[in-house]
Amino acid sequence: MFEIKPRDKMVERALLVAAHTVAESRDDAEDLLNELGELVRTLGVPIVGKQLVQIREPQARLFLGSGKAEEICEHARELGCDVIIFDNELTPAQQRNWETLAKMAVIDRQEIILDIFGTRAQTREAKIQVDLARMSYSLPRLTRAWSHLGKQGGGIGSKGEGESQLEQDKRKIRGQMDRLRRDLVEVRRNRANQRKDRKRAPVPNVAIVGYTNAGKSSLLRRLTGADVLVENALFATLDTTTRKIDLPNKQPLLLTDTVGFIRKLPHQLVESFNATLEEAVMADFLVHLLDASHPRVLEFYGTTMKVLTDLGADHKKTLTVFNKIDQVEDPITRAMLRNAYPEALFISVHSGEGLDVLVEHLGNLVGSENKEIELLIPHSRPDILAKLHREGVVHATSYEEEASRIRATVPERLRNSMSSFLCK
Repeated sequence: MFEIKPRDKMVERALLVAAHTVAESRDDAEDLLNELGELVRTLGVPIVGKQLVQIREPQARLFLGSGKAEEICEHARELGCDVIIFDNELTPAQQRNWETLAKMAVIDRQEIILDIFGTRAQTREAKIQVDLARMSYSLPRLTRAWSHLGKQGGGIGSKGEGESQLEQDKRKIRGQMDRLRRDLVEVRRNRANQRKDRKRAPVPNVAIVGYTNAGKSSLLRRLTGADVLVENALFATLDTTTRKIDLPNKQPLLLTDTVGFIRKLPHQLVESFNATLEEAVMADFLVHLLDASHPRVLEFYGTTMKVLTDLGADHKKTLTVFNKIDQVEDPITRAMLRNAYPEALFISVHSGEGLDVLVEHLGNLVGSENKEIELLIPHSRPDILAKLHREGVVHATSYEEEASRIRATVPERLRNSMSSFLCK
C-alpha cells in the first residue's frame, strides 16, 4: 500500500493523471481529477502537475497507449516526481506495468481513498472495516511488495514442500481477513444491541447523509453541542456519532452523523462499511445535506441518492438541506437551486442562517408520526402509564373500576407496542 512516510523519506512530488474516452464528458473527467487533487492534499502530498488524457478505449497493458504512457513517464521524471497517481482504476497487472515503465510508484484513486480511511479511522469498528478493505485491495497486488516471491519453503503450517513465499503470504492474509470478518460480525452484533436499547425508548432517529465535506459533522455539533471533529477536508470523520436533542415541542430526537459519500468509492469500502451505513437504513428519517457552494452540487445529490438506493434507504422520508448558502453570492445560482428543489431548506451552519427553520421542520417530521389515541390501562400496569407520560403527551385521564382511561398523543412505535390496550 501507498504509505505516507516520515518527513525525511516523505513523498514530495506527485503527478495526477486522468483518462476519459470520447464518449465521456471532458468536464466530468476534469472535475473528478480536481477532486482527486483534494484527496491527495488530504494526505499531505504536494501536487506538481496534472494531465487529462483522451483515449478511444482503455488498453489492457497500461490502460493508455504505450506512446502516451512513455510521454507521461518522461514528464513525471522531468518534474522530479516520486509517484504518479491515476484517477482511473488500474488492475494489478497495469499497476505493475506502469511501475516497471516509470521506475517510480504508480497508484490509483482507490489506493488514495483507502489510505485516507486508514489515517482517519478511530473506533474499533472503523479500523476493522478499513483493514479488511485494504487487505482485499492489496491481495492481488502482493507482487509489488515482495522481492523474494520465488522462494519456496515447507514445514509445519505450509501447504507442503514447494509452496512459494507469495502463496504463503496470500494464505496468511486470507486468514487475517477471515478473522476480521468474524470481528466485524461481533461489532455489528454489538451495534444491533445498542440499537435495540435505543428502540426500547421509542425516540425517533434522523441520520444526516450526504457527500463528503458537506458539513454533516458541523451540523451535528451546532445542533447538539457534540464534541466531534470538524475539519474542512474530505473524509474528516469516518465514525458515526449519535446525539440527542429536544425539539421545540419537547419531543426528543436522536441525530446521527454518517460517513460521507464520494464518486468512485472503492467497492471494497462499500462492502466493508455496510455496518456504518446501516445507520442510514435503520433511521426513521434522513437529512440529505448538500454543499450549495459547490459547482457540482446537483451531481453530488445524484451520487448520494444512488448509494442510498443501493442500501435500500431511498424510500425513507428525506429532508433535503443545502448548507453553506452564505457562500453562494450569485442570486441566479440561489434561484436555480430553489427552483430545482422547491421543498428543500437552505442553511448555513457557519452563520446560523436557517437553522431555526431546520429544527422546526424536524419537529414537523417527528410530529407527523404522532397520533392521538385512547387506551384502557389496567391498574395493575402502572409501568405503562408511566411510559405514556414519559414518551407521549397525556391529554386526559379518567378512572374506572379496573382500568384508567387515557387520551394521549403518542409516536407510531409507542402506539404499536400498546395496541393491546387500545379502546375498541
